[in-house]
Amino acid sequence: MNSSQTHKSKQVPLLALLKEHFGFTSFRPLQEEIIRDALAGKDVVALLPTGGGKSLCYQLPALAKPGLTLVVSPLIALMKDQVDALQANGIAATFLNSSLSAQEFQARLRGVYHGDYRLLYMAPERLMLPESLNDLQKWQVNLLAIDEAHCISEWGHDFRPEYRRLVELRERFPSLPIMALTATATGRVRDDISTLLKLRNPTSYVASFNRPNLTYRVQGKANPVEQVLAFLRTQPQESGIVYCQSRKTTELLAERLQTQGIKARPYHAGLTPEERTRHQELFLRDDVQVICATIAFGMGINKPNVRFVIHYDLPKNLESYYQETGRAGRDGLPSECVLLFSAGDTVKQQRFINEKPGIQEQQIARTQLQQMVHYAECPTCRRVELLQYFGDTYTSTNCGGCDNCLSPRDTFDGTEIAETLLSCIETIYDTSGFSVGLNHVIAVLTGANTEKIRRWRHDQLPMYGQGKAHSRPAWAAMARELIRLGYLRQATEAFSVLEITEQGRAFTQERHTIMLTTPISEPSRKAQSTEEMAHDESLFARLRQLRKTLADERDVPAYVIFSDVALRQMAQDYPANEQEFLRISGVGTRKMKEFGADFLATIAEYVENNPGQHFSNTSTVSSPRAPMLGKAKPLNETTQETLRLFQRGFSVEHIAKQRKLATSTIYGHLEQAIQTGEPIDINRLLTATQQTEISEAFSQTGLANLTGAKELLGELYDYSQLRLFRALQAKMS
Repeated sequence: MNSSQTHKSKQVPLLALLKEHFGFTSFRPLQEEIIRDALAGKDVVALLPTGGGKSLCYQLPALAKPGLTLVVSPLIALMKDQVDALQANGIAATFLNSSLSAQEFQARLRGVYHGDYRLLYMAPERLMLPESLNDLQKWQVNLLAIDEAHCISEWGHDFRPEYRRLVELRERFPSLPIMALTATATGRVRDDISTLLKLRNPTSYVASFNRPNLTYRVQGKANPVEQVLAFLRTQPQESGIVYCQSRKTTELLAERLQTQGIKARPYHAGLTPEERTRHQELFLRDDVQVICATIAFGMGINKPNVRFVIHYDLPKNLESYYQETGRAGRDGLPSECVLLFSAGDTVKQQRFINEKPGIQEQQIARTQLQQMVHYAECPTCRRVELLQYFGDTYTSTNCGGCDNCLSPRDTFDGTEIAETLLSCIETIYDTSGFSVGLNHVIAVLTGANTEKIRRWRHDQLPMYGQGKAHSRPAWAAMARELIRLGYLRQATEAFSVLEITEQGRAFTQERHTIMLTTPISEPSRKAQSTEEMAHDESLFARLRQLRKTLADERDVPAYVIFSDVALRQMAQDYPANEQEFLRISGVGTRKMKEFGADFLATIAEYVENNPGQHFSNTSTVSSPRAPMLGKAKPLNETTQETLRLFQRGFSVEHIAKQRKLATSTIYGHLEQAIQTGEPIDINRLLTATQQTEISEAFSQTGLANLTGAKELLGELYDYSQLRLFRALQAKMS
């Protein structure tokens, strides 16, 4: 961006506002450029990935310039979520929608008239009412921010006709700058946004679509309920979303998870508004671990600590898939995205496509479905495939963060397979004079006895039954790979016939080796390879509990208080005063005043009771390090009492009950005793089998990686047992 674009807003103290109200010391990529263009009165199209900080692009200008910023937002839940977070940061914001009583609506409306708010959220339907348009002229609006702007395009994955009327605002208020924001849009959709909103020479900002903290995996869909349960056992206490195609599936899956002790709720359009709101609030406040949802859930939900997203069924297109996986890891911490893929799911999607009203709409949907299946079955880097779809590039062919890069599938010589398949397609066309679909070709190869085969006499062809050595799903997977490789083409019309391309014809004339990839199957889950922020797990757990208590008292989601990133940094740096606390990412002046004393007191108490346990004061994102186990402070009185009782032969459980302390606290006391050189008989605490299991886990992860060992062992052991074992091993080494 050249200097002429910024000279009007150079003097705005943006970094000071950023730290004071949001607790950050620097901008994310493109944020500052977008903000300065908005302050200079320019129209802007901003495409930033989910978690990339879109909201800040209009929230900060609202603080830097007098007047009202009007935000068009499609969902009531999104409005409430953002307004709660803004108010927690000391920013005057509100919304006007149907969830308010008439009395509350009028009270907020009066506040807007009096200039009490800096940001106002409204849905397009309400905003375009005649009375709202009349009010708009009196509100001193200085910026119109249109969130989820892809909804204006028929090529967008979530087209909403009501967004088309927003162009009237340009006609009514020609000098009002417009900022259009989205997280998911191809080049065609971005062009539609500019054209349909009549933006004036808009500056377009497109951030990288890459989400490096997300790991993408595709598993063959075999027993999906058990697969989901197996995955959740590796993510104890973590929040996640499971996307399902049907309402019935969300309810059945949520019920099954609950029977297994997992706090889960369904979410779909068939529930009452009250039920949807309640289930969403439970999830936002960490009272529910898993939401089993249709795509009705999640757009704009600002829950930063979603650690995983599972697609139980195949999404209809890559835009939906990207946006839904983007709800994981918005705080930048490692998160998992798992797609359960079955070719049979494509049949369900085809039925939905065939029910669409227009031929062109059906063809677009078939093309998008083919792209989705291609992604699911591709043997190459999934990150590369995903970014290429959006016109983005990834410089490496191995991202180290997807199943194909972490565990490449085997390849085999598929030359004869290709020759057989292409020959069958060619023979059918030569003898019948027409092309057929993939399923019919496979039926001929596997010797099926269908009505069409008999009617067209394809059971008389020389290729009939020649492919019985392979199953129908295997043939389908190999055929789809030949489509991806360019030897075949599948039409997007209603009959989706299969045709040989020029590349395929060249192969039939001059045969050469074609290597194919083994189809995906359900893999054994490996230990997560992505790096995590080193932190004290016990302190982190206490800070999470404190955060939840404070959030419940204020009737807001937990992350409105502080994000997981902030809590982990606290559990890494052990801030001891206000100056150190203000260095934590996400801690601004307002939150320091409101929450600093509670969190500093909890940290101080923990440090007092755990004097030998601390990380270095350098905040980094790296593999977890072992705590400093060198010269420890002398045991305090409460720890000495625990040690005396243990040496007298009492169990941990008995000591905890007698002293009215948690068992984890008693384990922590014994860990401190080990660090000071006191003899502790580990055989009284862990059986020989348990010691072997823990030792094997640490041998895979290293003694430094407590989180990794916990993930391998699951619910068999808690962190306090692992810490104690590690302390003993460190003393012995």
